[in-house]
Amino acid sequence: MSLPPVARTAPPLLVAVHGWLLSGRLWQPLVEELGRSWELWCPDLPGFGHAVRPRGLQPSLASYGRWLADAATERAAGRQVVLIGHSLGGSVALHAAPWLGARLAGLVQIAAGGGVYQPRPFALVRRAGCAFVTLRPRWLGRLPGTASIAAPLLADARAARGLLACSTSRAAVRQLPALTAELVVPSLWISGSNDGVMAPRYVRHLAGYTRHHRFEEMTGAGHLPMRQRPVELAALIRSWLEEEGIGFVTPELASDPIAPSPEPVGRH
Repeated sequence: MSLPPVARTAPPLLVAVHGWLLSGRLWQPLVEELGRSWELWCPDLPGFGHAVRPRGLQPSLASYGRWLADAATERAAGRQVVLIGHSLGGSVALHAAPWLGARLAGLVQIAAGGGVYQPRPFALVRRAGCAFVTLRPRWLGRLPGTASIAAPLLADARAARGLLACSTSRAAVRQLPALTAELVVPSLWISGSNDGVMAPRYVRHLAGYTRHHRFEEMTGAGHLPMRQRPVELAALIRSWLEEEGIGFVTPELASDPIAPSPEPVGRH
Protein backbone atom coordinates (compact mmCIF):
# COMPACT_ATOMS: atom_id res chain seq x y z
CA MET A 1 0.00 0.00 0.00
CA SER A 2 1.37 3.43 -0.98
CA LEU A 3 1.24 5.97 1.83
CA PRO A 4 1.37 9.77 1.49
CA PRO A 5 4.37 11.75 2.77
CA VAL A 6 4.28 12.83 6.40
CA ALA A 7 4.76 16.49 7.26
CA ARG A 8 6.39 17.39 10.58
CA THR A 9 3.92 20.18 11.24
CA ALA A 10 1.87 18.53 13.99
CA PRO A 11 2.75 16.89 17.31
CA PRO A 12 3.24 13.14 16.94
CA LEU A 13 0.74 10.59 18.15
CA LEU A 14 1.85 8.76 21.29
CA VAL A 15 0.96 5.06 21.04
CA ALA A 16 1.10 3.06 24.29
CA VAL A 17 1.44 -0.72 23.99
CA HIS A 18 0.48 -2.91 26.96
CA GLY A 19 2.17 -6.13 28.04
CA TRP A 20 1.14 -9.77 28.30
CA LEU A 21 -2.44 -10.49 29.43
CA LEU A 22 -3.14 -6.79 29.99
CA SER A 23 -5.11 -4.21 27.98
CA GLY A 24 -5.11 -0.57 26.96
CA ARG A 25 -6.97 0.20 30.19
CA LEU A 26 -3.59 -0.13 31.93
CA TRP A 27 -2.56 3.31 30.70
CA GLN A 28 -5.55 5.36 31.91
CA PRO A 29 -3.70 7.14 34.77
CA LEU A 30 -0.95 8.17 32.35
CA VAL A 31 -3.53 9.36 29.81
CA GLU A 32 -4.94 11.66 32.48
CA GLU A 33 -1.49 13.17 33.05
CA LEU A 34 -0.27 13.49 29.45
CA GLY A 35 -3.62 13.94 27.73
CA ARG A 36 -3.73 17.69 28.31
CA SER A 37 -0.81 18.23 25.93
CA TRP A 38 -0.56 15.07 23.83
CA GLU A 39 -2.84 12.59 22.14
CA LEU A 40 -2.10 9.22 23.74
CA TRP A 41 -3.66 6.22 22.00
CA CYS A 42 -3.75 3.01 24.04
CA PRO A 43 -5.13 0.20 21.86
CA ASP A 44 -5.93 -3.29 23.06
CA LEU A 45 -3.60 -5.67 21.25
CA PRO A 46 -5.56 -8.25 19.20
CA GLY A 47 -6.82 -11.00 21.48
CA PHE A 48 -6.53 -8.87 24.62
CA GLY A 49 -8.95 -6.50 26.32
CA HIS A 50 -11.92 -5.99 23.99
CA ALA A 51 -9.99 -6.60 20.76
CA VAL A 52 -10.65 -9.77 18.79
CA ARG A 53 -7.63 -11.40 17.15
CA PRO A 54 -8.13 -11.71 13.38
CA ARG A 55 -7.85 -15.31 12.20
CA GLY A 56 -4.92 -14.48 9.94
CA LEU A 57 -2.84 -12.80 12.66
CA GLN A 58 -0.24 -15.19 14.03
CA PRO A 59 0.49 -14.95 17.78
CA SER A 60 4.12 -13.92 17.33
CA LEU A 61 6.11 -10.77 18.09
CA ALA A 62 6.85 -10.22 14.41
CA SER A 63 3.18 -10.42 13.38
CA TYR A 64 2.03 -8.21 16.22
CA GLY A 65 4.78 -5.71 15.42
CA ARG A 66 3.54 -5.43 11.84
CA TRP A 67 -0.05 -5.09 13.07
CA LEU A 68 1.00 -2.31 15.46
CA ALA A 69 2.86 -0.40 12.76
CA ASP A 70 -0.13 -0.56 10.42
CA ALA A 71 -2.63 0.39 13.14
CA ALA A 72 -0.49 3.27 14.40
CA THR A 73 0.04 4.62 10.88
CA GLU A 74 -3.70 4.59 10.21
CA ARG A 75 -4.51 6.21 13.54
CA ALA A 76 -1.81 8.89 13.17
CA ALA A 77 -3.37 10.06 9.89
CA GLY A 78 -0.23 11.69 8.53
CA ARG A 79 1.52 12.48 11.79
CA GLN A 80 4.66 10.90 13.15
CA VAL A 81 4.44 8.35 15.96
CA VAL A 82 6.13 7.85 19.32
CA LEU A 83 5.81 4.28 20.56
CA ILE A 84 5.57 3.63 24.31
CA GLY A 85 6.00 -0.05 25.14
CA HIS A 86 5.55 -1.80 28.47
CA SER A 87 7.15 -5.18 29.21
CA LEU A 88 6.21 -7.54 26.35
CA GLY A 89 4.64 -4.53 24.64
CA GLY A 90 8.17 -3.15 24.42
CA SER A 91 9.20 -6.16 22.34
CA VAL A 92 6.19 -5.60 20.07
CA ALA A 93 7.23 -1.95 19.71
CA LEU A 94 10.77 -2.95 18.70
CA HIS A 95 9.33 -5.22 16.01
CA ALA A 96 7.07 -2.39 14.81
CA ALA A 97 9.87 0.18 14.54
CA PRO A 98 11.38 -1.01 11.22
CA TRP A 99 7.94 -1.01 9.60
CA LEU A 100 7.30 2.58 10.66
CA GLY A 101 10.62 3.82 9.30
CA ALA A 102 10.76 7.62 9.13
CA ARG A 103 7.25 7.82 10.57
CA LEU A 104 8.71 6.85 13.96
CA ALA A 105 9.82 9.92 15.93
CA GLY A 106 10.91 8.19 19.13
CA LEU A 107 10.56 5.19 21.40
CA VAL A 108 9.84 4.91 25.13
CA GLN A 109 10.42 1.54 26.80
CA ILE A 110 9.00 0.92 30.28
CA ALA A 111 10.04 -2.21 32.21
CA ALA A 112 11.17 -3.60 28.86
CA GLY A 113 14.60 -5.16 28.73
CA GLY A 114 16.31 -8.45 28.13
CA GLY A 115 18.50 -9.77 25.38
CA VAL A 116 20.01 -12.36 27.73
CA TYR A 117 18.60 -15.87 27.30
CA GLN A 118 18.21 -17.87 30.52
CA PRO A 119 16.89 -21.39 29.78
CA ARG A 120 15.63 -22.42 33.23
CA PRO A 121 13.90 -19.18 34.30
CA PHE A 122 12.26 -18.79 30.90
CA ALA A 123 11.05 -22.40 30.92
CA LEU A 124 9.52 -21.79 34.34
CA VAL A 125 7.79 -18.63 33.09
CA ARG A 126 6.36 -20.54 30.11
CA ARG A 127 5.03 -23.37 32.29
CA ALA A 128 3.53 -21.06 34.88
CA GLY A 129 2.02 -18.76 32.26
CA CYS A 130 0.46 -21.58 30.27
CA ALA A 131 -0.93 -23.12 33.45
CA PHE A 132 -2.60 -19.84 34.38
CA VAL A 133 -4.12 -19.43 30.91
CA THR A 134 -5.49 -22.99 31.09
CA LEU A 135 -6.81 -22.88 34.65
CA ARG A 136 -8.00 -19.26 35.00
CA PRO A 137 -11.69 -18.82 35.91
CA ARG A 138 -12.82 -16.96 32.79
CA TRP A 139 -16.37 -16.66 34.11
CA LEU A 140 -15.09 -14.36 36.86
CA GLY A 141 -14.09 -11.74 34.28
CA ARG A 142 -17.68 -11.49 33.05
CA LEU A 143 -19.18 -10.61 36.42
CA PRO A 144 -20.25 -7.02 37.16
CA GLY A 145 -17.61 -4.96 38.93
CA THR A 146 -14.64 -7.03 37.74
CA ALA A 147 -13.48 -4.77 34.90
CA SER A 148 -10.17 -3.99 36.62
CA ILE A 149 -9.16 -7.67 36.70
CA ALA A 150 -10.94 -8.91 33.58
CA ALA A 151 -8.10 -8.57 31.04
CA PRO A 152 -5.99 -11.54 32.24
CA LEU A 153 -9.10 -13.68 32.66
CA LEU A 154 -10.61 -13.03 29.21
CA ALA A 155 -7.53 -12.84 26.97
CA ASP A 156 -7.58 -15.04 23.87
CA ALA A 157 -5.88 -18.29 24.88
CA ARG A 158 -4.02 -18.82 21.61
CA ALA A 159 -2.73 -15.25 21.56
CA ALA A 160 -1.65 -15.48 25.20
CA ARG A 161 0.16 -18.81 24.83
CA GLY A 162 1.68 -17.94 21.48
CA LEU A 163 3.12 -14.58 22.50
CA LEU A 164 4.45 -16.03 25.75
CA ALA A 165 6.16 -18.91 23.95
CA CYS A 166 7.54 -16.61 21.26
CA SER A 167 8.84 -13.92 23.60
CA THR A 168 10.66 -16.42 25.82
CA SER A 169 12.24 -18.41 22.99
CA ARG A 170 16.00 -18.33 22.46
CA ALA A 171 15.66 -16.80 18.98
CA ALA A 172 13.30 -14.01 20.07
CA VAL A 173 15.38 -13.06 23.10
CA ARG A 174 18.57 -12.91 21.05
CA GLN A 175 16.83 -10.82 18.38
CA LEU A 176 16.03 -7.98 20.79
CA PRO A 177 19.59 -6.52 20.85
CA ALA A 178 19.69 -6.52 17.03
CA LEU A 179 16.35 -4.73 16.78
CA THR A 180 17.48 -2.22 19.39
CA ALA A 181 20.74 -1.59 17.55
CA GLU A 182 18.75 -0.81 14.39
CA LEU A 183 16.95 2.12 16.05
CA VAL A 184 17.73 5.45 14.41
CA VAL A 185 15.45 7.53 16.65
CA PRO A 186 16.01 8.71 20.23
CA SER A 187 14.78 6.35 22.93
CA LEU A 188 13.93 6.60 26.62
CA TRP A 189 14.26 3.51 28.81
CA ILE A 190 12.52 3.54 32.20
CA SER A 191 12.80 0.98 34.97
CA GLY A 192 11.49 0.73 38.53
CA SER A 193 14.08 -0.01 41.19
CA ASN A 194 11.65 -2.45 42.85
CA ASP A 195 10.56 -4.21 39.65
CA GLY A 196 10.48 -7.92 40.47
CA VAL A 197 9.55 -8.92 36.91
CA MET A 198 12.14 -7.02 34.85
CA ALA A 199 15.13 -5.95 36.95
CA PRO A 200 16.68 -2.56 36.08
CA ARG A 201 19.96 -4.16 34.99
CA TYR A 202 18.20 -5.94 32.12
CA VAL A 203 16.53 -2.74 30.94
CA ARG A 204 19.86 -0.91 31.09
CA HIS A 205 21.54 -3.80 29.25
CA LEU A 206 19.15 -3.70 26.30
CA ALA A 207 19.18 0.10 26.15
CA GLY A 208 22.94 -0.03 25.73
CA TYR A 209 22.60 -1.48 22.24
CA THR A 210 21.34 1.83 20.84
CA ARG A 211 23.48 4.97 20.81
CA HIS A 212 20.91 7.69 21.26
CA HIS A 213 19.21 6.63 24.48
CA ARG A 214 18.48 7.87 27.97
CA PHE A 215 18.01 5.52 30.92
CA GLU A 216 15.97 6.46 33.99
CA GLU A 217 15.43 4.39 37.14
CA MET A 218 12.37 5.32 39.20
CA THR A 219 13.28 4.80 42.84
CA GLY A 220 10.73 2.69 44.67
CA ALA A 221 8.63 1.94 41.57
CA GLY A 222 7.63 -1.58 40.59
CA HIS A 223 6.63 -3.19 37.30
CA LEU A 224 3.62 -0.93 36.65
CA PRO A 225 4.75 2.68 37.12
CA MET A 226 1.93 3.92 34.89
CA ARG A 227 -0.46 2.75 37.63
CA GLN A 228 1.72 3.34 40.69
CA ARG A 229 3.48 6.60 39.80
CA PRO A 230 1.72 8.19 36.80
CA VAL A 231 2.65 11.78 37.70
CA GLU A 232 6.36 10.98 37.95
CA LEU A 233 6.28 8.81 34.83
CA ALA A 234 4.50 11.52 32.83
CA ALA A 235 7.09 14.07 33.95
CA LEU A 236 9.93 11.83 32.73
CA ILE A 237 8.31 11.31 29.33
CA ARG A 238 7.41 14.99 28.99
CA SER A 239 10.95 16.15 29.82
CA TRP A 240 12.44 13.66 27.37
CA LEU A 241 10.10 14.78 24.57
CA GLU A 242 11.10 18.38 25.22
CA GLU A 243 14.80 17.51 25.44
CA GLU A 244 14.66 15.73 22.08
CA GLY A 245 12.50 18.41 20.47
CA ILE A 246 9.84 15.85 19.60
CA GLY A 247 6.59 17.62 18.84
CA PHE A 248 8.18 21.07 18.85
CA VAL A 249 8.24 22.23 15.23
CA THR A 250 10.83 24.66 13.87
CA PRO A 251 10.29 26.63 10.63
CA GLU A 252 12.94 24.48 8.92
CA LEU A 253 11.22 21.21 9.85
CA ALA A 254 7.80 22.55 8.95
CA SER A 255 8.85 22.67 5.31
CA ASP A 256 10.56 19.26 5.37
CA PRO A 257 8.12 16.44 4.61
CA ILE A 258 9.04 12.85 5.30
CA ALA A 259 8.92 10.45 2.41
CA PRO A 260 6.82 7.30 2.66
CA SER A 261 8.60 4.48 4.51
CA PRO A 262 9.84 1.53 2.45
CA GLU A 263 9.15 -1.98 3.69
CA PRO A 264 11.96 -3.41 5.81
CA VAL A 265 14.10 -5.78 3.79
CA GLY A 266 13.71 -9.41 4.75
CA ARG A 267 10.92 -8.90 7.30
CA HIS A 268 7.69 -10.86 7.02
